[in-house]
Amino acid sequence: MNVKPKVKRMKRDAIDFGKTNIPRLFVRLFIPTFIGLLFGAMLNLADGIFVGRGAGSDALAAVNICAPAFLLLGGVALMFGAGVSVVAAIHLSRHNVKAANINITQAFTVSLTVASVIVLVIVAFPGVFNRLFGGSALLEPYVTAYLRCVAVGLLGSVVMFVALFVIRLDGSPQYAMITNVVPAVVNIFLDWLFVFPLRMGISGAAVATSISEVIGVVMVVIYFRWFRKTVSLYRPKFSAKAIRLTLRNIAYMMKVGFPTFLGETALACMMIVGNFKFMSLLCEDGVAAFSVACYLFPLVFMFGNAIAQSSLPIVSYNHGLGNTARISRTFRLSVVSALACGTLITLAVILFSDQILRLFLGNQQAPLLIGQRGLPLFATAFVLFTVNIVLIGYLQSLEKSRPATFFMLLRGYVMVIPCFLLMPGWIGERGLWLAVPTSEALTLLVILAYFGRGLRRK
Repeated sequence: MNVKPKVKRMKRDAIDFGKTNIPRLFVRLFIPTFIGLLFGAMLNLADGIFVGRGAGSDALAAVNICAPAFLLLGGVALMFGAGVSVVAAIHLSRHNVKAANINITQAFTVSLTVASVIVLVIVAFPGVFNRLFGGSALLEPYVTAYLRCVAVGLLGSVVMFVALFVIRLDGSPQYAMITNVVPAVVNIFLDWLFVFPLRMGISGAAVATSISEVIGVVMVVIYFRWFRKTVSLYRPKFSAKAIRLTLRNIAYMMKVGFPTFLGETALACMMIVGNFKFMSLLCEDGVAAFSVACYLFPLVFMFGNAIAQSSLPIVSYNHGLGNTARISRTFRLSVVSALACGTLITLAVILFSDQILRLFLGNQQAPLLIGQRGLPLFATAFVLFTVNIVLIGYLQSLEKSRPATFFMLLRGYVMVIPCFLLMPGWIGERGLWLAVPTSEALTLLVILAYFGRGLRRK
């Protein structure tokens, strides 16, 4: 990227990405990022537990049918958030604050516009959405009720995702953490209130999500109004030149952030293909059991995403400075962290799979038995997935969008779809649960071969 540095004094960041000791800097970013994402993952888990136990396994299966909508919108937001984080970090490293602020404003406005169009289509045609994503006639009323009540939450989540990248880049990881934690706590409480005492069922869970996301958006507005350090928002311009420059900048941000979009929508692909295969072989009970595994994936993604998001501004900032030594130290630290976190979460799910399943399904025996047979097999994907996400995120941070995009396509689409389609025919029901671990393992082998070739060239 060709960015001309400007000699312009800027406020000193609360975090010095160019000089602070790497382990200390990484921990300072990772802990609040991890806590914030942990509460977001807990929100998803609580939502699934309350729906499964309060509204039944069919309602839980319906939420799993709706999950790709969240992942699609999350993918759009993460694409712009990761893209602007890399681009703005490079601008800030070269003291071009105005360019960084313009990029940030463009990321917010365009991502929200795109998300609004997608939400309108989904809410207008919930029946089509249900059929396309593996639902049945039995699940369609649940899917329709949930989507129409959660629409505001979908838009709020887009603003939140983009804002969290920007707030961390601005040197305020603690505020980003609070912006994750407060809506998550509110959502968990409202989930319980609406689903159990008020008996609003699946619609209550959707309303709780929308309310909590609105609270998060309000916190983002408060940050930019009163607590920002260096970055700020510009009033958008609509002249021909401004629109042309916006399109150019957005195209580059999308190019840098596209692997993140693929990573998020790859989860949607996994869910959609999995829903169809589980429905065809094991009916609604199979989808309900599979939905527990899908609810765990945001928790696993949280580990890998926290590591990747914590290292991203460090790597991108030092990439702008040309400081390869600090980039290498950050890379080694992030890979070790990914291996440790991924191994722990894999072992935890294998050891406590029965207890996890009962949290969601209670004593509903049919989906419970299916899950008991398959969840430990599915859990073997988690360590592989975590390492893959961190390695691909590292390539993004260095603006290596082509290999990052290729690897995300490989793990999210090219590998997982044939694994889901072929493996059940080879080894039966176990093939359904081992499709994702197999695709992640094959992808990791290709990524390691790519990094190995790079080392040999050096």
